[in-house]
Amino acid sequence: MFEEMSYTALAGQIVSLIALGFCIVGFTSKHDDRLMVLLIAANVAFALQFALFGSWTAAVLSLLVIGRIMLARRYMGSWQVMLAVLAVNLVAALLTWRSPVDFFAIAAAIFGTVGMFMLRGIPMRLMLAAAAVAWMLNNIAIGSVGGTLAEAMVLVVNFITIYRLAKMKRRYPEAFEKAKEPGA
Repeated sequence: MFEEMSYTALAGQIVSLIALGFCIVGFTSKHDDRLMVLLIAANVAFALQFALFGSWTAAVLSLLVIGRIMLARRYMGSWQVMLAVLAVNLVAALLTWRSPVDFFAIAAAIFGTVGMFMLRGIPMRLMLAAAAVAWMLNNIAIGSVGGTLAEAMVLVVNFITIYRLAKMKRRYPEAFEKAKEPGA
């Protein structure tokens, strides 16, 4: 299989495995801020992987994820900023559109944007899981073994973390109620 692969496609596979490492470390974290920082690093690697595979919509939308993460951390809950980010993503997708496969990247961008701007904790991770499914379908469609594996691992690790957070919430409900208070 790898013998018939071009150097560019092989490089794409290798870069996707690097992204996988960032994703696993990020999604095992119980801290949203650490998750966001590691997702920035992963998305640089994913953007490079998509570019190496010639999937330009996915590459551009992966780069836009980096800006989205930074904006979502600063403007959490802002519908106006979220809608602006969604608009930029749709314009970028229109400019780079190549095939119906690009719908997967667009769906992932929408799920991720809504999740990061409007949700926290378990609900955010569920929305990011939906984004991971869309990215996985994109990776399957373009033939990225490493990218598909990365998104599958993101899903598994993400759901393990969701389970751990739910368990903590049952055990220490007062800590989660305090976290909802302004300034907490």
